[in-house]
Amino acid sequence: MEFNNNIPIYVQVINEIKKDMVNGVVALGEKLPSGRELAFKYKINPNTANRIYKEMESEEICYTKRGLGTYVTEDVNKLKNIREEMASSLLEHFIEGMKQLGFTKEELIQLLENKYELVSK
Repeated sequence: MEFNNNIPIYVQVINEIKKDMVNGVVALGEKLPSGRELAFKYKINPNTANRIYKEMESEEICYTKRGLGTYVTEDVNKLKNIREEMASSLLEHFIEGMKQLGFTKEELIQLLENKYELVSK
């Protein structure tokens, strides 16, 4: 994974894990790698890996079973909310960028429809 220097590493890894959850790569209730394994996988400091899990627990994205490890939430609604939040964030950045390029709402919708058709073929 290539890290963006403008965004804290732990935030980028959390977003990657969220994306994997939304895409079904990581299932609800699935055991997550240990802190060391996470650090090795992303080539990050073990303290950063531990921070990632603490942050995810505070967001109720995962939970820890003492002595057994850290697990993804089993809450389907939480997963749905994560997906909607991620989509909303992407859309906000996209729309703002398109407005800066001078696109109107109608032009933007038409462009999206055309591009979606090309990509879906």
